[in-house]
Amino acid sequence: MKILVTGGAGYIGSHTCIALLEAGHSVIIADNLCNSRRDTIDKIINIAENEVTFLEIDVTEEQAVDVIFNNYKVDGVIHFAGLKAVGESVDIPLTYYYNNIVSTMILAKACQKYGVNRFVFSSSATVYGDNIVPFVETMDLLPTTNPYGETKAMSERILTDIANANPEFSVALLRYFNPVGAHESGLIGEAPNGIPNNLMPYVTKVAKGKLEKLRVFGNDYPTVDGTGVRDYIHVLDLAEGHVAALDNLKEGAHVYNLGTGQGTSVLELVKAFEEANSIKVPYEIVDRRPGDIASCYADASKAKRELGWTAKHDIITMCRDAWSFEKNYED
Repeated sequence: MKILVTGGAGYIGSHTCIALLEAGHSVIIADNLCNSRRDTIDKIINIAENEVTFLEIDVTEEQAVDVIFNNYKVDGVIHFAGLKAVGESVDIPLTYYYNNIVSTMILAKACQKYGVNRFVFSSSATVYGDNIVPFVETMDLLPTTNPYGETKAMSERILTDIANANPEFSVALLRYFNPVGAHESGLIGEAPNGIPNNLMPYVTKVAKGKLEKLRVFGNDYPTVDGTGVRDYIHVLDLAEGHVAALDNLKEGAHVYNLGTGQGTSVLELVKAFEEANSIKVPYEIVDRRPGDIASCYADASKAKRELGWTAKHDIITMCRDAWSFEKNYED
């Protein structure tokens, strides 16, 4: 199939493009490069030994999206494009609501107009909010801890309503947990612009000496060591989850958790990184970050049952691959 991948130059998007190409699909990438780099496209082509079509556009612009669907025979959409920093969303909520929700609506509208009935949406475990772990797909959503989570929950609702009104429309809503790691080639990985918002790229920048020390946000949570617990999943496993969702789409809207089912605290991750790479990561404890919750990990049994997908990489491999990429990466 010919798949439109929005945000395909980004961290998760780029790895998914490689997985799609390796599975025999062709790829059109639409990305405005606001938090990614143009040379990632060349690296995708290099790794997959396959060509992609790259369009530098913003998918909140309806006319630009219309041009894509007009000029290419799109068979399906995987929608990654969006702003994704929880803390930042608390500071600039309007920017997040506009960017994340408008892009989803415009893409869904184009799908209806051009008869495209396969849609995979990049959602987030953030929609569960401060819920009871492990998080399962049938839980009531509590995304009010931050605007970012609200934008994902609203986008899910929009796509579900469209699927309910149009029985031929097939949607997979993928709620993923905390992607880390990098492609084993070391050519692509998580490389945010500016100071990282996510834990692993911050850890790798500290290990490289680009940042002085890691700030650990809070050590008084009700967890194993007081630091926040998350379900870290290797980005390659996550990419395979998108291909599995695309290949197993069925009519209606269907929600899947993509995670390992294992919780790891911040300090446990730091220790694993030090062990995997024989390098020290200095850190300091600071105040809690707005919008954060104590613990978050998945029940991923539905994805295994319906998509035949499970996460395969362990935390040591995630840490090793993340460091392998960082060592090669030029800011």
